[in-house]
Amino acid sequence: MDLILVNLIDGLVTGLLLFMLSAGLTLIFSMMGVLNFAHASFYMLGAYFAYQVSLYLGFWMGLLIAPPAVGLVGAMIERYGLRRVHQYGHVPELIFTFGLALLIEEAVQFIWGKDQIPYAIPEVLQFTAFSIAGNSIPAYKVFMIFISVAIFVSLLYVLTRTRVGMIIQAALSYPRTVEALGHNVPLIFMGVFGVGTALAGVAGVIAGPVLSTFPGMAVVLGSIVFVTIVIGGLGSLWGALVASLLIGWITTFAKSYNLRMEDLLTSIGFSKPEPVWDSAWADLWTLTSPQVADILPYLLMILVLVFRPYGLFGKRDA
Repeated sequence: MDLILVNLIDGLVTGLLLFMLSAGLTLIFSMMGVLNFAHASFYMLGAYFAYQVSLYLGFWMGLLIAPPAVGLVGAMIERYGLRRVHQYGHVPELIFTFGLALLIEEAVQFIWGKDQIPYAIPEVLQFTAFSIAGNSIPAYKVFMIFISVAIFVSLLYVLTRTRVGMIIQAALSYPRTVEALGHNVPLIFMGVFGVGTALAGVAGVIAGPVLSTFPGMAVVLGSIVFVTIVIGGLGSLWGALVASLLIGWITTFAKSYNLRMEDLLTSIGFSKPEPVWDSAWADLWTLTSPQVADILPYLLMILVLVFRPYGLFGKRDA
């Protein structure tokens, strides 16, 4: 039972961190219809910007300064790059954002180098918050949970309870009507893109010290972000949260329990192949859950696409 509680907490941290990263992409897609392939690159920029600020002003100023700085970069990219491409359709957008991801990675390597940088957890949070059966839960994990929940509640409130949120949602479906009412629709879209990239920057700031800050960190999480929003449903904030938590808990429990595929397949009625077999089916029986943990989210995505193509919380017409 104690191990289950530890895994629930670790999975919660992983899931909420993934939610912070996918929330910005969900916001951009739901409001603008743009799948930003460079989204994970803004996550990387958040970590590097925070590290640079922390060298002079400390971690907390990095947390305050880096996300708005990343959001400003994102807003400028939308204003002077993506907006010009948007009118030509989704394929040019994807090509533009894919090229942007490569450009950002090269820029990071040019400025900070190719090696991992010493971006560390602040000293004030380097202690154990509490223990469960001898397993220590670091205070920094509790801090990450608090930040993630605060972001989700804030986003949900702004989008559903404020006039700004209503204008943003109306601008997506009825841009001409919103513009006729005196609102600057291009400015709204630029702001949404900036906020979305800033959210990715927040994820980078708090994840950098625990997941390592290096030029390939965007590639590590880039694909799993898209898996998350596909499972949750494109454009659904609740879907992004549920899918992120599912992925976090599935991968955490799979890595913690050394379950054998032989036991699982036998329990559902399959017969063990003869030792003379030299096939992928025979090799499958030798696998353990930690070995397949990283591919489980992709298997879950395939199942969701088969049985519910629009995602867990997506709409049929989305």
